[in-house]
Amino acid sequence: MPSVPEKLQMQHLAWRAGFGESLPVITKWTDKRRRVIVDKVLIGPEKHGPEAVSVANESDLPDYRKVKDMSAEERKKVQQMNRQGTKDLNVAWVKTMVNSEHPLREKMALFWHGHFACRTQSVIYNQQLLQVIRENALGNFGDLLSGVSKTPAMLQFLNNQQNRKQHPNENFAREVMELFTMGRGNYTEKDIKEAARSFTGWGFDADGQFVFRERLHDDGEKEILGQRGNFNGDDMLKILLENKQTARFITAKIYRYFVNDIVTDEAKVNLLADKFYQSNYDIKSLMREIFMADWFYDEQHIGNRIKSPVELLVGMRRTIPMDFEKEEVMLLFEGLLGQTLFYPPNVAGWPGGRSWIDSSTLMFRLRLPQVILYSQELRMRPKDITPEMGEGQSYRMTLELNESLKKLYARKVNARINWDAYLEDFKDIPADKLAGEIAGALLVKNAGASKQLLDKYSDRATRDSYIKTVTIDVMSTPEYQLC
Repeated sequence: MPSVPEKLQMQHLAWRAGFGESLPVITKWTDKRRRVIVDKVLIGPEKHGPEAVSVANESDLPDYRKVKDMSAEERKKVQQMNRQGTKDLNVAWVKTMVNSEHPLREKMALFWHGHFACRTQSVIYNQQLLQVIRENALGNFGDLLSGVSKTPAMLQFLNNQQNRKQHPNENFAREVMELFTMGRGNYTEKDIKEAARSFTGWGFDADGQFVFRERLHDDGEKEILGQRGNFNGDDMLKILLENKQTARFITAKIYRYFVNDIVTDEAKVNLLADKFYQSNYDIKSLMREIFMADWFYDEQHIGNRIKSPVELLVGMRRTIPMDFEKEEVMLLFEGLLGQTLFYPPNVAGWPGGRSWIDSSTLMFRLRLPQVILYSQELRMRPKDITPEMGEGQSYRMTLELNESLKKLYARKVNARINWDAYLEDFKDIPADKLAGEIAGALLVKNAGASKQLLDKYSDRATRDSYIKTVTIDVMSTPEYQLC
């Protein structure tokens, strides 16, 4: 059995399977068997699928079928509506993560959002893709892969709308094999060419619905990964799923995200991958294997991951409920920290790990609790979001988003903080133990923060002010960046 204290194990689980939990929740978990808690985390309270994160209806936007007939001014208005809609979708999803009673589903969706990295200028397409990811986040990977592959967002982003038998476009086929399933080095250039032929005819109509355009499909015989046949796109995905390397690639990526950035034990990953494959790619079963394993709670895996910007922001907001005068400030925070939802840096998504930290992002991370909780002025400029490939509409929209975020620079962050529930968590803690309990509740690494140092910079005028200032000081430490 692991030598790590039970309470610390539960904190570890709460951060890896979500965005942290309060002191009373962790205390309650500590008194129960691991299987009970893991089942609770996996299943969540809901019997039905997730409620959609929705900010726009198709009827809110002009008819896309008439876009060619629009004037320059009308097109500009549509672009503005889409840009604002995607901002609203970003804010709405963050709020869903903050308020969710099933945080693992949102955490898995955040993982898949990076795995199936995509940029589209359409808020409707973004919304559709997000819903497919959230509905299947803990379901079957084959269903998730198929659902994502047939969204207008992904088909447009990876140019499969232009993939037809006379002129096969290899972009979609290449990324499906390299980034979504098998990983680089497990296929040949010929496999990609043949896979591209299989995906010919896959596209979407003016209403944003997947369509198979049979007349554009190459129905000739193909040879892919050693198999011959008149394959179509569905056949191609099935071939990829039948290849065990897909299970190995996905399992290793999940391991690096939920367990450790560095795979120190290939045998464990291989065993997990075998079970994942045998379960027909059941994501929930894979996560149960990980969270139930004794080795998951080894000290080497605890507090060794740098929180992604979204994990950091959502974790803070779940710990201390808050609302902002302008919720769009969340996009500015994301931009300053280097992870703006719906704007991955490229087709491979965010690299994560140590790449989250550089001199400017670390300084802002350490200042963030004070900026928010003391409503300070934000005197930092967000990093520009790098425009995705090409000089088209998406390129211009990215530049305009960068400009809109810069306008928030140097404004005061007006946040309404609801301290009541948080203060209540510590009502039974003796005054001389408050600093240690607060640090222990907020940190999973080096939880024994110096009481002497925390006391030195705290406001001891009242018990409440002491709890608040110690909390802000602990959140401003390098250790709080880890989970």
